[in-house]
Amino acid sequence: FTSTRDLSPRQQMPQPGIRHKGGNRRRGKKRDRRLGDVKYDENGKQIDDRDTRQGANLGFKDIVRVNPMFEKFYRAQKFCSDEEFDQTMEVLKTDLPASFRITGTRSHADGLLKIIEGQYFKELTEFLAKGGNVVIPKVLPWYPDSLAYQLNATRKDIRREEIYFKLHNFLVAETDCGSISRQETVSMIPPLVLGVEPHHRVLDMCAAPGSKTTQLMEAVHDLPEGEMPTGFVVANDSDNARCYMLTHQVKRLQSPCILITNHDAACMPNIYIPDPERPGKNTPVKFDRILCDVPCTGDGTLRKNADIWPKWNPVNSVNLHGVQYRIAKRGLEMLAVGGRMVYSTCSFNPIEDEAVLARILQETGDSVRLVEIKDKLPGLKYSPGLTTWQCASKQCDLYSKFEDVPEQIAKVQIRPTMFPPPPEIAENLGLEKCARLLPHHQNTGGFFVALLEKVALCPWESERKAKKREADGTENADDDDDEEIPDPEPPKKKFKGQNRGFREDPIIYFDENEEVFPEIQKYFGLSLPASIFLTRCRDETKKKNLYFTNPAVKEVVENNRERMRLINTGVKAFTRADNKGSNCDYRIAQEGCLSTVPFIKNRVLRPGKEDMLKILQSSEIQKPPEIRHFTEDFRHACDAMETGSVAYVYKEADTGMSIEIVGWKGKDTLRAYVVKNERLHYLRLMGADTSMWEVNKFEEKKEKDKERKEARENRDSSQGVENGDIDNSNGDVDDTNGDIKVPGDEDHS
Repeated sequence: FTSTRDLSPRQQMPQPGIRHKGGNRRRGKKRDRRLGDVKYDENGKQIDDRDTRQGANLGFKDIVRVNPMFEKFYRAQKFCSDEEFDQTMEVLKTDLPASFRITGTRSHADGLLKIIEGQYFKELTEFLAKGGNVVIPKVLPWYPDSLAYQLNATRKDIRREEIYFKLHNFLVAETDCGSISRQETVSMIPPLVLGVEPHHRVLDMCAAPGSKTTQLMEAVHDLPEGEMPTGFVVANDSDNARCYMLTHQVKRLQSPCILITNHDAACMPNIYIPDPERPGKNTPVKFDRILCDVPCTGDGTLRKNADIWPKWNPVNSVNLHGVQYRIAKRGLEMLAVGGRMVYSTCSFNPIEDEAVLARILQETGDSVRLVEIKDKLPGLKYSPGLTTWQCASKQCDLYSKFEDVPEQIAKVQIRPTMFPPPPEIAENLGLEKCARLLPHHQNTGGFFVALLEKVALCPWESERKAKKREADGTENADDDDDEEIPDPEPPKKKFKGQNRGFREDPIIYFDENEEVFPEIQKYFGLSLPASIFLTRCRDETKKKNLYFTNPAVKEVVENNRERMRLINTGVKAFTRADNKGSNCDYRIAQEGCLSTVPFIKNRVLRPGKEDMLKILQSSEIQKPPEIRHFTEDFRHACDAMETGSVAYVYKEADTGMSIEIVGWKGKDTLRAYVVKNERLHYLRLMGADTSMWEVNKFEEKKEKDKERKEARENRDSSQGVENGDIDNSNGDVDDTNGDIKVPGDEDHS
């Protein structure tokens, strides 16, 4: 028979409480008509629909954060003392605090850190000293270089409380330009544990929405300014729609070292590159680091996903155990010997955590081992992994061993691999090296993380290799998955409906004789070769936008076009522009300037602080600043530069902080092609006043409420006059209640 645990993710039906990739949350949901007109109080402030009689009748109630089965099941697992478990349950019933981290690879990370602590946190501290009710963000002690913070207030509180409005505006703007990532605290841990370096080949198997992927990319780019990493990151996800969300997330980092793919992680295809030691042969890529953050029931996220409380059931984890095992196993197959893989979930359930690892470790034997993580993140509090646990039925009947499970349940739900191994086997697996992060440890969500190291080929890999050697009659078959490089074939005729559902624009790299490139290379003094540039247009003659990748990414793309479902790669470097007196048809793209400008020599202007501030503060498109208003030295540099696309590079002498933006040098004016939030980011770094761009939505709302109240009063007054309710000649005023009596009303009644 086939149990549900053996079904692929595509075959599994959605289960209540499972955090599936994707979702059908309705955006912009319309207000229920049964609530009637919007109600206002005497001050003109809108009344919450839940506080009206109609709202109460419709049953708007908060989710009750109680589930007896949840408490019974996890108390029986004994992953902490009863006293600690009570603390965990109390914390789980509260909302999750907000947290964020500063992008670590930017040259201005230190400057941003000083701004946060010296300006925004200082204001909150002074408000607290005056007796105000406010929470001060605290640095996460285990995060490298103190670049991550946790604010023990919810994201809802930050949006609703006026004292936080400047901090909230700052976080939104900096997140938009990629300098800050608003990420859950425990979600930051797996990439840090992996220990990624710039030369590593990295795979993120279940990458969306992308917060962990951006951490991996930051580690790959941890190099001196102007150097391009030799490694790359493959970010994969099985959900096509979430791949585009992932693309949007990673685009902020402007990296030429990222590939986004769309595959089922449990059966992800091999990626091939040419084998330098065997000409004419391809060899599969073996990754140095793999992040295996598998789909899970997500009951560790109860603090931010309260809808899980009423839906939670022990069987939800049973349905995912097989999928998680297959993803982890496939990850180990794609891992290089000596490489490391992190297995993580946001679930408390040992069936999704230790049971998966115990099954893997027993099958791999001595070829894979668990690694301690306590030395990698000093100061992080966690509980060790379990060596014994219990399984449960849908009714939460607990079972300590498979023999105790009723036959009917054993057929369709609980399987032997979900139970802990015998003590004599468990003691050699090292499951206690896993880390369980409980909510009460650091006021976070729940999380499970384990670090695996591959010290030799997995047994089934060794068997395949031996069979290949025996079949080939040779002793030096280096890899059982190699393939010959095929001769180029003429293009095949495409039929209507072919490859329906996967219609990505083609990725076409330049050859050495590309016509448009010499013009760009000469005009900008570009030091990058033509071979790493590409276009994404079906009409190859247009070449509107030009992107580039590093050579390692190009090698992957060129050798896996038919095998790999590639969603996105490359960073935008140049875009075709209207020829307004320029000798080049292309301009530098702001979307990739951080990666492109370090390799440009000719079209670079270096303004001083005063000039750079003038460029950034002049945001009016129709009235760009005139060159004659800048300092004398900078005017001379501009006069010597021909009309066309330019890069403005400002470097602070004391700190070495560098700011690069792009723009256009006209005949008499200078423009900067920078969006509002990026302007704010750079102005903050330079210590400029940004108050003119700061929007206090609370003051705006007060003004709108005041205007609305006055308009309603005027409308009521005018309606009263039109209806004859106020008539000084005929009307009598009742002194007892102020109501106006109109003669004849009694007769009409």
